Order: sequence, then structure tokens, then C-alpha cells
Amino acid sequence: MIDEPEIVDTLSPLHPGEVLREEFMKPLGLSAGAVAKALELPRTRIERIVREEIGISTDTALRLGRRFNVSSQFWLNLQTRFETETLLPEIRRELEEIRRIPAAPPSGVRITGPDRVPRRMR
Repeated sequence: MIDEPEIVDTLSPLHPGEVLREEFMKPLGLSAGAVAKALELPRTRIERIVREEIGISTDTALRLGRRFNVSSQFWLNLQTRFETETLLPEIRRELEEIRRIPAAPPSGVRITGPDRVPRRMR
């Protein structure tokens, strides 16, 4: 059986430009210029995205979603995941130094008394 976490750990982060290029533009035979024209964006923006030089902004995600009939959230999720997977190794030690605040009690629960036991509010 394949160990999924091991596979995920060995793959490099997936840039949304790769998805745009490999899953949308190539199969449909679209150039960066054609996509840019349809989206009313500068050709260089699409070229830089598919070369994985820049990320996808909210504006671009909205336009790509409309053009390719997928949600803008699809593109934004790809971008967020790429940024998270890229940045996490760089700042992991710093994150580990940050002390967590205990989770807030659920709505309608009050922390009282010396033992700080949650009690339902009436």
C-alpha cells in the first residue's frame, strides 16, 4: 500500500500557473495572448503566471473562473495552498516560537471560579 503522506512530502508545491498551463491552456490549444485577450488582462500577466513567476490575484481568479467555468475559489485555493506549502518550511521555526492562546469557550459558556471550569450561562 502507498503511504500518502510520504508521496505528498516528496512532491513540490503545485503552482496555479502549472494548472492553468497544463490543465486548461494546453488541452484547449490556447496561447497566453488568447487567454489574456478573453480576460481583458495584459498578455504579460498570463505569461508570467504560466511561467510560475507570479501568483494569481483575486481579480485574475474571478476572470479565470468565469472564462473556464470553474469557481474563482478554485484558483484562490490553489494559490493559497502553493503559498502555504512554499512558506511553511521557511518560517516553521518562527511559528513554533509563537505561544498559542487557549481556544475561546463556545458561545453561551462562561469561565468562572478558581478552577476555571466552563459553566453554561442561563
